[in-house]
Amino acid sequence: MIYPTRRAVLATASGAPVALLVSVALPSAWGAAPLWVAVVLALVVIDAMRAPAAPVLRVTASGAVGVGAPLPVTLALDRPTPGAEVALETGPKLVADDVRPIVFDDMLTTTRTYRTIRRGTDGVSRAWLRWSGPMGLAWRQRTLAIDHRVVITPDIRAVRDEGALLLRSAQAGQLARIDRGEGSEFEALTEWRSGMDRRAIDWKQSARHHVLLAKDMHVERNNQIVFAVDAGRAMADPVDGVPRVDRAVTAALLAAYVALKLGDRVSLFGFDARPRIASGAVTGVRAFPALQRLAGELDYSTAETNHTLGLSTLAAGLTRRALVVIFTEITDQTGAELMIQAVKHLLASHLVLFVLIEDAELDALAAAAPVDVDAVSRAVTAAALLRERRLVITRLRHLGIHVIEARHDRIGAALVRAYLDFKRRNLL
Repeated sequence: MIYPTRRAVLATASGAPVALLVSVALPSAWGAAPLWVAVVLALVVIDAMRAPAAPVLRVTASGAVGVGAPLPVTLALDRPTPGAEVALETGPKLVADDVRPIVFDDMLTTTRTYRTIRRGTDGVSRAWLRWSGPMGLAWRQRTLAIDHRVVITPDIRAVRDEGALLLRSAQAGQLARIDRGEGSEFEALTEWRSGMDRRAIDWKQSARHHVLLAKDMHVERNNQIVFAVDAGRAMADPVDGVPRVDRAVTAALLAAYVALKLGDRVSLFGFDARPRIASGAVTGVRAFPALQRLAGELDYSTAETNHTLGLSTLAAGLTRRALVVIFTEITDQTGAELMIQAVKHLLASHLVLFVLIEDAELDALAAAAPVDVDAVSRAVTAAALLRERRLVITRLRHLGIHVIEARHDRIGAALVRAYLDFKRRNLL
């Protein structure tokens, strides 16, 4: 395809005033106007013919990336081509901060970074490459089929960056101390030494053997941890550009990795209006990729969450005491009441932990300056919603349910700390 550049259009338009003046002063010379246009068009054709041959464009990008993570797309030309520009066509799950064409500026390679906002499959489907002639009057353009697919998976950067650090800190600190000497399962009798907990002394055995003996306990392993992720309509709302359900999945995978490393059994459960995914209890770090793949199958939903059906189905599949971690969102009092009634059945046999992501948008609206009537109305409505949220959280805690509420970028670490605290206190 060949078409004029902006320079050619301006050159054509600039001749119009001159042609008008000539036509007024000398009416017989009216043909100067179309002659000027013909000259510019001839120069455009000559410039297009003198343009270099089409360069070869190569587009490379990663084949898989976590949701919310940046995706750098590298573009390379096989030879320098002055004025070369590229525009890429991507799907709705990839968003570029800069929508202008990619300009090479006499370089052979350049990079455009995209943000991934949804899980699924997307990619770069087509590219439009254009370059100008030596006079800069004509564009030559080619449409190239790229068809580079990118699988957008649950984000496990936190597992790589924070998981090992949290696990190492736990093993070097509290867990190292409680792995022996404290816990819920008897290991052996050992001679009491200075610094050991006096409550561990077995007085009957000490009197029988005439030496001070203490019970050596160890922390129980093989606990069952269930991560239940609400994938309903409220959890599809974005937080800092990424849906809440993806933030929840990231935190669940981080905690699951730590739990698997510490020898516990982990399972994943997802639901909205009805149960969607359910894994059996797995052990060992080798099972983590299977959990990651299953979490990637948890689709976004526009349906209202049915906590009664989801949690009752979850409870029916549990045959032993478990820590049930529920990722959800509180939207209204009516839905919260149904959720509380559904979770009461879990409390009799299981330890329940709710994980909520702080609503920074509501906090900002409630704290905004009342500059006009609309701002006051928004602030009052946001404050009322936050008050209802606090009432529900308070009621959950009064029922004996543990609740974590933190920012989206801190929710994973907060969940891991709560899990380690439960192990230290032998609540699992």
